[in-house]
Amino acid sequence: MRGVRSAGADDAGRLAQIYAYYVEHTAISFEYDAPSEDEFRRRIESTLEKFPYLVLEEDGVILGYAYAGVFKARAAYDRSCELSVYVERTARRRGVGRALYEALEADLKARGMLNLYACVACPVSSAGDEYLTRDSERFHRRLGFETVGTFHRCAYKFGRWYDMIWMEKLIGAHEDAQERTTEKAENEREEL
Repeated sequence: MRGVRSAGADDAGRLAQIYAYYVEHTAISFEYDAPSEDEFRRRIESTLEKFPYLVLEEDGVILGYAYAGVFKARAAYDRSCELSVYVERTARRRGVGRALYEALEADLKARGMLNLYACVACPVSSAGDEYLTRDSERFHRRLGFETVGTFHRCAYKFGRWYDMIWMEKLIGAHEDAQERTTEKAENEREEL
């Protein structure tokens, strides 16, 4: 049986295991060292304070995870967030990433988020790269994201430079958000 649920601190070991492959063998993540289980637990708990963190399980085994995070740490960006998804390498191309992103988007829309962003690593050369393909870019494009910016040769890993692109998906009407953001800012000022 397959299903999506909220992640918890007890999932840290499995999620760290999934992520370690991407850190150690790919340029999908620009981290050099895979985080420990304790560090992963801290990351999950920190994310859950404000954003959803989801896992997809199949027959009791976690096959992937996705979460949202701060896009920019200023009140004016409160209706925007950045998304990330990682799938067990042996479970890729089985709809795990799509199911996670669809559930994440529904959760974020219910929370009043309007703009979703993804920071995607890209190879500099179109000739191919053993550490990175354009699969993540294609995945996001299939889910309705559009490229809105490119940072050229901004990351260095495995002895080579990589580009990074920002991709965006709008999921709500922006007229309503302005009123809510203004109300929230006014309430914050009143509390001071």
